[in-house]
Amino acid sequence: MVDRRSVAVALSVVFVLFHCTFQQSQPLSSQAEKVALLQLRSTLGLRSRDWPIKGNPCLNWVGIQCQNGSVIGINISGFKRTRIGSQNPQFSVDALANLTQLESFNASRFLLPGSIPNWFGNRLTALQVLDLRFCSISGAIPYSLGNLTNVTSLFLSGNNLTGVVPASLGQLFGLSVLDLSRNSLNGSIPSSFASLGNLTSLDMSSNFLSGIVPAAFGALSKLQFLNLSNNNLSSSIPAQLSDLSSLVDLDLSLNAFSGSVPADLGGLRNLQKMDIGNNLLAGTLPGELFPNLTRLQFILLNNNSFSGDIPDALWSIPELLYFDASYNNFSGMLPNTSGIISVNATALNLSHNLFYGDLTPVLGRFSFIDISSNYFEGPVPNYIGSNSSLDGNCLQNLSSQKTLTECSSFYSERGLIFDNFGLPNSTQPSPPAKKSHRYWIILAGVLGGVLCIALLVVLVVLLTVCCRNRGATNQGGTGVVAVPAGGSPQPPGLALNFSSLGDGFTYQQLLLATDNFSDIKLLKHGHSGDLFRGILEGGVPVVIKKVDLQSVKKETYMSELDFFSKVSHARLVPLLGHCLENENEKFLVYKYMPNGDLSSSLYRKTSSEDDSLQSLDWITRLKIAIGAAEGLSYLHHECSPPLVHRDVQASSILLDDKFEVRLGSLSEVCVQEGDIHQSRITRLLRLPQTSEQGASGSPTSTCAYDVYCFGKVLLELVTGKLGMSASSESEMKDWLDSTLSCISIYDKELVTNIVDPSLIIDEDLLEEVWAMAIVARSCLNPKPTRRPLMRYILKALENPLKVVREEHTSSARLRTASSRGSWNAALFGSWRHSLSDAAAVPVATGSKPEVGSSFKQSATSASQGSGQNGGGDHSSSTRRQSNEIFPEPSNVQDLERPNEGD
Repeated sequence: MVDRRSVAVALSVVFVLFHCTFQQSQPLSSQAEKVALLQLRSTLGLRSRDWPIKGNPCLNWVGIQCQNGSVIGINISGFKRTRIGSQNPQFSVDALANLTQLESFNASRFLLPGSIPNWFGNRLTALQVLDLRFCSISGAIPYSLGNLTNVTSLFLSGNNLTGVVPASLGQLFGLSVLDLSRNSLNGSIPSSFASLGNLTSLDMSSNFLSGIVPAAFGALSKLQFLNLSNNNLSSSIPAQLSDLSSLVDLDLSLNAFSGSVPADLGGLRNLQKMDIGNNLLAGTLPGELFPNLTRLQFILLNNNSFSGDIPDALWSIPELLYFDASYNNFSGMLPNTSGIISVNATALNLSHNLFYGDLTPVLGRFSFIDISSNYFEGPVPNYIGSNSSLDGNCLQNLSSQKTLTECSSFYSERGLIFDNFGLPNSTQPSPPAKKSHRYWIILAGVLGGVLCIALLVVLVVLLTVCCRNRGATNQGGTGVVAVPAGGSPQPPGLALNFSSLGDGFTYQQLLLATDNFSDIKLLKHGHSGDLFRGILEGGVPVVIKKVDLQSVKKETYMSELDFFSKVSHARLVPLLGHCLENENEKFLVYKYMPNGDLSSSLYRKTSSEDDSLQSLDWITRLKIAIGAAEGLSYLHHECSPPLVHRDVQASSILLDDKFEVRLGSLSEVCVQEGDIHQSRITRLLRLPQTSEQGASGSPTSTCAYDVYCFGKVLLELVTGKLGMSASSESEMKDWLDSTLSCISIYDKELVTNIVDPSLIIDEDLLEEVWAMAIVARSCLNPKPTRRPLMRYILKALENPLKVVREEHTSSARLRTASSRGSWNAALFGSWRHSLSDAAAVPVATGSKPEVGSSFKQSATSASQGSGQNGGGDHSSSTRRQSNEIFPEPSNVQDLERPNEGD
């Protein structure tokens, strides 16, 4: 028997759904509202396909939501304007004032240049959701917005809002989400915000806010997400934040917080992410900070001045995935236990600290480890994986470690015994020499220096003779065999590991997959073989390279197979298999990339009737640049010896279905040419050597050449000029000269002269474009030795706003930062040396990179370690360089463009 109560409930649900559907399907009943919508359609320049003039707005217009015949919601997010409307976009929405029932207005990523009108807060009294993210809005936030008492969500991020944050926003008692991030707001955080008792998310990051965090913030008991990063907030972290019992994500990084970390923060039992990196924090971490933070997954303490041990409780946090304590003064030994950290723990960064002792099992719980620049000793245990950075320690049987003197001195100062790199007779360092031996020591040092110089000159002469002889008999190394220290590479292909080269296909399988290699399946003629698209049995799409040995040297495909047998990375195009059974034809099978390569995807035809071109948006372009940099950084810095791609251009940057990068065109990859060391010696002695050609005269085989070519790819992404990255230096000289003249670290607006006109970018995105252009120019430095390393380029692309917002900082941070170097120094050091009118700039040296707050550096820095004259605006600033990465040029000729073909 059917339960009558269940039937009644079901009928009630059906009635409610029918009633709601009927309400939403009702036509617009108010003529005044229809007129208002038509006015809005006109002033915003919306297209007829979205808002057809003859249709009923409630029934036929995209993004219009109605109830009881009235408009309650408008969503024009991402809409495109008509051609006329796009010529003069403005914040023209006066017609909204006549939509008295409007509850939601979403115009995110729809350009509305201009300021928010004051009447917004007085007329839109029913508004509950206001979303104006990335609309190119300028001016101040109207005080009247505090009258929108029904608002629950207010999004104003990604604009160019200026002035102070109005205290009236503290009257929005029903507010749940407030996002003011990525603007140019200044002043302090209003204490009235403590009244926002329903607030669950507050994001005020990437502004120029100063002062302190109000202690009254502890009253925001429902707050789950708090992001105040990348501002100028100072003083100490208020202990009252520990009252935020619901807090899940706390980000206070890139500020000027000082003092110690309040032990009371250990009460944040729901906290999953804590980022307090890049501040001026010091002292030890309180032991009671971590025992109760059992849900923490991400902990970032980097770039501070913490000292002492890391509390043992931290290593027992069960869900910890990412821990970064780099660039501090932490010391002590790691616990000799694996703890209970999640087996899936991702990354651990303890680099640039003072840790010592043996490597312990706690390291084995992380997939990626960076413990470089510490004082760890002993052997490397087998649970330390290949994704580890161990340089700059005192470990046994490893290269790139500290010297015996450094290690033994460190240990003896602490009353410890150094293991002498595993050699017999572990000893403490010898006692200091007595004064009576002082003069003998000086004399021995002088004689030793003279002897070293003499040996150096002899070595240079021998290397020069050897290189000339090799140039006559050798074609430059093309093998990519990883060579151990002191060993010599084997010829590629002699001992290929075919188990790592995918499947072995038959020739018949490939014929079926490509319709007998028909012309219809031909994708392009590559320099190492023709590329065909194919479909394997089971419907698997592939790309097949057909290598004709009558026109291509055997070493070409063998080198590529050798490469794939020893190298694997997510940013390299996957090799699925091969077919080597034919004598004169060889076949390599790769995974198919649905979006082709960058040269074919930067612009593509739309599906509209006008058959127009649609370009990649900026976010996707930046994603592609970062992906390509990751791949090249792997080849340059994670392979031993370093590998050079030698064919970096838009056509070799392949894109999968999600526009993730896979580097292709790998047949030219080779080991970095050995005479890179000779070029350094030659440069030291100022002997004439500026050519980037290898010893054989073939395309250069140094990582600096890849960097130069990557710079052209970056310019292609910025300007939208197809084919530039594939052009030779002589073909693009005029274009390159005119383009680089529009890239200045002191003037953001110049870059607008070269930006791809099809890009729709707001003020913040323009800063990212500007940053990429700056990185590109650094890569295109005419002197190979002045170009930044790929790992610095990757860091810059991952943090573009840090490149261009370096100028705004406080004097307190400058005092601390004066002893710190940074990856910015690599970029701007390269930049400076590419300018013929550059002035000599004092260098900030040290073992730590600048705190993140130095990404916003004030003009006062000119008197605190910078030689450039800084202005007061955002586009003129001083920059720090590092002579250790980019030494000073000896004369003007070093600054001029060499006559060489990059």
